Amino acid sequence: MNFNLLNKVIAGIVFVISFIVLFMTVQPSVSFWDCGEFIAATYKLQVVHPPGAPIFLMVGRIFTLFASGPEQVPLMTNFYSALSTAFGALFVFWIITRMMRKSIAGTNEPNGSQLATIMFGGIIGATCFLFMDSIWFSAVESEVYALATFFFILIFWSIVKWEAHADDPNSDRWILFMALMMGLSIGVHLLALLVIP
Repeated sequence: MNFNLLNKVIAGIVFVISFIVLFMTVQPSVSFWDCGEFIAATYKLQVVHPPGAPIFLMVGRIFTLFASGPEQVPLMTNFYSALSTAFGALFVFWIITRMMRKSIAGTNEPNGSQLATIMFGGIIGATCFLFMDSIWFSAVESEVYALATFFFILIFWSIVKWEAHADDPNSDRWILFMALMMGLSIGVHLLALLVIP
């Protein structure tokens, strides 16, 4: 089977499983720490404690619009974090499969056993990411860490993607994409700055 097709299909399965697991374990209401502040500020588009998180609040506000009433707002903002982490697992899978393909098969199309090794490695890595304690706790409540982790992973994925296409014409678009995502991520949390080194 074609590597690119299998890579997309299995990545989709990883995303769906991640989303189902997180959706089933999402916090139904507010957690007793900063989450209440973030939920209220998201719902009313207010200002949170410094340094603030305007991108998190604006995107989260979109999710609150789907709440049937004010009592459903915490669930919808918690759902927002779960969705961010499920997408994070998807991109972790793609990062791992890209790096494994390069190290195992180089520029060649992977053969059967190589393909199985690469896909299995991606599945293991993405599920290890998903079930890490700190990731899971952030993924099921309204905190900035789930979206910040997603931005961190997305920026790292774009670095890997750029490296794969660095010699192509217009490959600079990946560098511009990284810069845009870095700028947006600062409106969530400063975590994504760690990807620069």
